[in-house]
Amino acid sequence: MNIAVGSDHAGFEKKQRILAWLGEKQYTYFDFGTYSADSVDYPDYARAVANAVAQGKFEQGILLCGSGVGVSIVANKVKGIRAALVFNPEIARLARAHNDANIMCLPARFMSDADMLQCLENWFAASFEGGRHAQRVSKIELDATCLAPYHNQAS
Repeated sequence: MNIAVGSDHAGFEKKQRILAWLGEKQYTYFDFGTYSADSVDYPDYARAVANAVAQGKFEQGILLCGSGVGVSIVANKVKGIRAALVFNPEIARLARAHNDANIMCLPARFMSDADMLQCLENWFAASFEGGRHAQRVSKIELDATCLAPYHNQAS
């Protein structure tokens, strides 16, 4: 499996641990940066990873920032991306199995190394279950005009 990886400065140290883990597991990966703990803007790295995954150059992506929120917001603006903010191992499994997420976003400042590595294990061990989840996932890319109109539920 080919994995795109990126982080801002807050995620740099944890990203180094992830790259080592990917290498140990013999995954192919590309590090989109950042390459130090010097302050950078997370949208630059999140967009690069998301675009690479959306274009099919990579099967999955991993993004890190301090909270994981910023990179997930940026990645989800790219058509075809389903980036999940993953904060524990069960969420990692469910994001793949139920949401067919293709980018895992991790909150570097709020996770232990052990939990982060278990998230990676669960993420890569899981696969999309399809079934009832497939219809729901297909609605993610729908244009808002295709959805049922909003009905005001006045009380």
